[in-house]
Amino acid sequence: MPLLSANRTRRRRGARSALVVGAAALLIAGTGSVTGASAEGDGGHGRHDVAGDESHELMESIASFNEPRLSPSGQIGSGAYADAWAHVNDMPVAGSNWSEVTTSPYNEDALHYRDQSASNSGGGAGHSAGRIAALATDPTHKGVVYAGAAGGGVFRSTDDGKTWTPIADHLPALSVGALATAPDGSLWLATGEATTASDNYLGSGVYRLADPTTGTFSPSDKVGGAGLDGTSIHTLTFDKAAGYAFAATSHGVFRRSLGADRSSAWQKVLAPCAGVGVTGITCGTSSYFADIANDIAVRPGTDGKQLIANVAWRSGADYNGFYYSNDAGTTWKRQRPSGAINPDDIGNASFAYAADGSRLYVSLESPKLLNKTSGSGVYSVLGGVFVSKSGDPTGPFDQIATPAQLSASGSAMKISEIGSGYQPGSQAWYDQVIKVDPADPQHVYLGLEEMFETRDGGSNWNSIGRYWNFGMPCFSYEPSQNTCDGNVMHSDQHALAFSQWKGSSPELYVGNDGGAYARPVSQTKDGWRNLNESGTLRNLQYYSVGAGAMQDGSGDAVWGGLQDNGVSLLAPKGATYQGQDLNPDGQMVSPYGGDGGDQLVNPANGCETVGEYVYLALQITRNCGYTASDDGAEDVVTDIAPADPTGGRFIAPFSADVKDSGYWVAGGQYIWGNSKTWASTSGADWTELYDTGAGHATTAVTSSGHVVWGAWCGSCNAGSAFGRGMVTNYGGTWHQVTLPSDFPNRYISDLAIDPSDASGGTVYAVVNGFSRHWNEGAGAGYGHVWRTTDGGKTWTDLSGSASATDALPDAPANALHITADGTLVVATDMGVFTSAAGAEGHWKRLGTNLPTSPAVYLTASPDGKSLYVATHGRGIWKTQMP
Repeated sequence: MPLLSANRTRRRRGARSALVVGAAALLIAGTGSVTGASAEGDGGHGRHDVAGDESHELMESIASFNEPRLSPSGQIGSGAYADAWAHVNDMPVAGSNWSEVTTSPYNEDALHYRDQSASNSGGGAGHSAGRIAALATDPTHKGVVYAGAAGGGVFRSTDDGKTWTPIADHLPALSVGALATAPDGSLWLATGEATTASDNYLGSGVYRLADPTTGTFSPSDKVGGAGLDGTSIHTLTFDKAAGYAFAATSHGVFRRSLGADRSSAWQKVLAPCAGVGVTGITCGTSSYFADIANDIAVRPGTDGKQLIANVAWRSGADYNGFYYSNDAGTTWKRQRPSGAINPDDIGNASFAYAADGSRLYVSLESPKLLNKTSGSGVYSVLGGVFVSKSGDPTGPFDQIATPAQLSASGSAMKISEIGSGYQPGSQAWYDQVIKVDPADPQHVYLGLEEMFETRDGGSNWNSIGRYWNFGMPCFSYEPSQNTCDGNVMHSDQHALAFSQWKGSSPELYVGNDGGAYARPVSQTKDGWRNLNESGTLRNLQYYSVGAGAMQDGSGDAVWGGLQDNGVSLLAPKGATYQGQDLNPDGQMVSPYGGDGGDQLVNPANGCETVGEYVYLALQITRNCGYTASDDGAEDVVTDIAPADPTGGRFIAPFSADVKDSGYWVAGGQYIWGNSKTWASTSGADWTELYDTGAGHATTAVTSSGHVVWGAWCGSCNAGSAFGRGMVTNYGGTWHQVTLPSDFPNRYISDLAIDPSDASGGTVYAVVNGFSRHWNEGAGAGYGHVWRTTDGGKTWTDLSGSASATDALPDAPANALHITADGTLVVATDMGVFTSAAGAEGHWKRLGTNLPTSPAVYLTASPDGKSLYVATHGRGIWKTQMP
């Protein structure tokens, strides 16, 4: 969303996209409704000009990642990724292993990358990583901390966060929902990220690492069998007295005996819509959003007997509420909490007990506020923060914080400073976490978009982790005049943990959309210790990658668009442009802020790039985004967005012509062409080529010798209204392509024209989602790579025989690259695969060491000898061109 700062339009850094999955992180339904809920989203496209419509845009960004994988049905059968992973491990292997490219620290506050219309440098985020969804500390080894990345697995630090090592790169799922250290010192990993409080980012179950200080997770560490496959898990907690582990999942609450053997199954103990644990709850007919358990807490001092669980869909449903058990989860009842909490307005909630059980704190999202329309005057969906001063989970509850109170606590989220739509809690259905100091029942930390703290039980709050510095009275682009403190961290808080080490002062660890931070619990002064500074917490979530040769001969400049972390530039150390040192510190920098989408780099000049913000908001720079002055006063980034009526997909496609480097194409509702390319100065340089149709949004676009092909979806939402199609000007006239009946009715995520066919009639289509019995939608079909050699009249599935060892895995496919000798390379959620020219239908795994984070984008190096892949959770990697 735009923000006015220094009289110029800026790009927001804050969380507009939560689009992360692990390789086995199944996404089910990003938008929709059940009884008592209103539908959300508009198909994942549409430009929004309502200042502060942050929550709605975030939902659209989630939908833009969900929809390709869910179409057409919105439901994927349990076991889909597990089956694909087993297939991958049996496939033949080709090519060299991968090397990690993005190993440098990522500094979003680099001094000379401060174009005031495009960059967020100066905002105070500092060094960043990708989203951290879970944190845990080791109770017996000082300095050992574990971080669970949203789409990047688990990282371990043995030096209190200074450096990190990945320890779960090759599980079937790298999407992390929860981490917890058990009473015996083992580390439990719950896969399936649950930050969206819905049936998203599903995983492959729970894993237990017996010696987490030195070991690494493997598939054999799985506990509980397949009972939690296909779920997302928000909370994993233990109670030694009762002898159980409890999991709050997207399919209800489960428990498991701590003394059980590894194969002993999880027991579902609370699922209101399924009639488990409680009866008489009305749930409607939809199963997409049923029985979502957001949190569970065990009251200390009750021998594990007294539990409270929040089971609720963020938009409201008849089953929403607080559920209570007095027998360690064997039986449950739903009861209306007394006091200040409105029992009829319970959405996503987070619980935190004082260590002695004397107080229970609750942070609560309001479905009624969430369902208000844009422009209604509602700028937060936080229902409030509450406390039961007796610790009784039924209350009475007193309200101790409102959005307005938090906004006045030193927050940057004031109408006068950030805009009218960004009060604290505007995304309380997404970023919400609360914890109590183990040594002080009145010392509480609250994470929303920002971090807040109270030391008197909620009478007074302080913002201790601001959104950013922009708009604050202390801020100036001139460094000598900037008096802002260090009380800023990246936005959107998801995880809190306390250290447990004897003989040392306790620390608080925070995980958010930009990585991890820490500070002593006793600290009252401003500032945080940034745990991303070493660059070893390498979980960046890329949408794209592009590379161009530096003209000084120093090597390749590598660019990439990121979820919630702008556009990164990794220039070779010592690289210069017109005498300016672009990388004196050996770091990656961020010339563009906000979300970074697709990326186009001039192969002959790595400082020339077009980066996408969102909704086809294209921006060009010709000098690597470098601002020579300290205050970033130069205009080095120019808006060249075409005037598309909708803006297209959240991440909309654009590309250069395969044969004519002086021609570009882009896709929103319209297909656009541009003949000025690197000389472009405004959106007027784009020419409308074709209208794909009202309500359509382009999902892929490519051109070869000005023969253009585009794919579209509309409605893009999975379900009965889902539609997809293809258009082209092949043959000289624009037209809709008539696809055969056996061509899958699923999302088309990429198109590639064979460069050896001068006519432009040989085209490959990459189809996302799942097929066969995994996808319940009519027409889902089989296959992920299809080819036409006659301009779309006939199509052939090149995926191979479903039963063959060398078939392409039946998993979401995202991108395709054709090498100079005709070899096909396909990026999928399960890795990268290749098929040699003339060996259609026979595939090999490209290397074996790429982490199983979704591979979403492929591009060749400028010399054509190497291939880059962008992963959505483990950064950018490189291998020899197959």
